[in-house]
Amino acid sequence: MANTPQARKRIRRNERRAEINGNRLSRIRTFVKKVETALAGGDKTAAAAALKEAQPELARGVARGVLHKNTVARKMSRLSKRVAAL
Repeated sequence: MANTPQARKRIRRNERRAEINGNRLSRIRTFVKKVETALAGGDKTAAAAALKEAQPELARGVARGVLHKNTVARKMSRLSKRVAAL
């Protein structure tokens, strides 16, 4: 257990940040899922529109430190390739 006031504060802060980051990650996953659902349905216009909405969310995840930039680059590349292949 934390003994110093600073360590106690870090625990409180980490709990708050974990909740916020979890919400951000969930939001990003929702946008990516919308793209994958449109891809599964075979609707190219819907998939392209969903991808256009997902891109800024993924970029925001990188800016906020929730996701690594290479992870987002890989996801964007793969999704873009799948949308283009429709």
